[in-house]
Formats: sequence, structure tokens, C-alpha cells
Amino acid sequence: MTEPYRAIPLRDVLNRMPRERQRRIDKRAKELKDEIEGLQALRSLAERSQEQIAQSLGIKQPSVHKMEKQADLYISTLRRFVEAAGGKLELHVELPGKGTFRLTGLGDLRPDR
Repeated sequence: MTEPYRAIPLRDVLNRMPRERQRRIDKRAKELKDEIEGLQALRSLAERSQEQIAQSLGIKQPSVHKMEKQADLYISTLRRFVEAAGGKLELHVELPGKGTFRLTGLGDLRPDR
């Protein structure tokens, strides 16, 4: 007669791994946690409804729904959406061997920014 399988808690499995591997896993888990996928996730994180975003943008709620489903947006549209959610959009460019740079002046709605 075989013994039934016993569940092993994830923490126990991780604790058995070498410390360096644990650090790499923790780092990647944080990276994944810090990423959000799409405008709907951004809106949810900001605890805003489609109606609230629509009111901030001066558009109707179905237009917000459409924006959230779009795969491609103008930077100015993305900036407006992020600002309506209470955030600030910053663009960073990573060039191999050159570093990471903050890209400014794209998608600004007003020249005084």
C-alpha cells in the first residue's frame, strides 16, 4: 500500500534552495508584482471606475471601455488616461550598453509642460 501524497508548502520548498536562488526568485517575484497589464489593471489599481475616468477625461464611459481594450494608443491619450487615474506618465528608454534614459516632451498636451 502506497502512502498518499502530502502537500509541501511552497515556503518549505523555497527554504531548501540555495540562498542565491532564493534571492533571484524573490527579485523576479517583486518585478512581476510591480508590473501591471493594461489600462484596466491600472484603473483597478487606482481604485477608479470607468465612469470616474470618463468624467475626468470629459468623455462617455463606453469610450473608456474601448480605450482599455485597445492594443495601440497615442502617447497623449495614454498620458491623459494615467492622469485621470491620478498618476503621472514617465517614459524610460533602455539602450544596451548606454543605460536607461527618461524620455521627455512626448505626448505632452500643453506646451508649458
